[in-house]
Amino acid sequence: MHTARRHARSDVVDKAVQLLDEYGIADLTMRRLARELGLTPGALYWHFADKQALLGAVADRILASAATAPDGRWADRVQLLCVGLRDALLSTTDGAELVSASFAAGKSERMAEILDRLTAAAAEAGIDGSHADLAARSVLYYVLGFTADEQSRLQWDAVGALADDQSVMTTDPNGRFTFGLRLLVDGMATHAAASGDHGVDPGVSVPAS
Repeated sequence: MHTARRHARSDVVDKAVQLLDEYGIADLTMRRLARELGLTPGALYWHFADKQALLGAVADRILASAATAPDGRWADRVQLLCVGLRDALLSTTDGAELVSASFAAGKSERMAEILDRLTAAAAEAGIDGSHADLAARSVLYYVLGFTADEQSRLQWDAVGALADDQSVMTTDPNGRFTFGLRLLVDGMATHAAASGDHGVDPGVSVPAS
């Protein structure tokens, strides 16, 4: 009988990434993965405690090239990290959806690394306290949301299912992405320059003393 011991953990992740790219996240099931590897579904739990753990490993594989730490001023680092993240998400079918789910579940180590680096860049920009983490998360949510929408539109457009007024949104995605990212980076710089809140949550009014 086949057992998971005959497959290295990296082999399981390799096959999962292949299935994701060929069939999408909806068809990346533990049962299908086990069948492709010649295992019983339960045998996969030798390597992964549950499907979330597997998806986290797949997310980290997708992001292998995106978590490197670029050099330069903080704004350049933010741009390079975000461009690298988007490129990695676009490298496989439903990459943005899978990584978003893994990030929300706290299962992706590489997304945690990217968040830490964006937080450090925000702090270097002059955003203080917990706001640096909020700024970093806002940037991450933008990249994940933009790329998930981009991948969905590309898939629908490929089968001719987009209306004419929606197909235009599939043109010049690089320009649209860069424009939105620049707005965020400029907003971080402006917030840091004007901030005098010293840790007060944004959007919360401070009662007059």
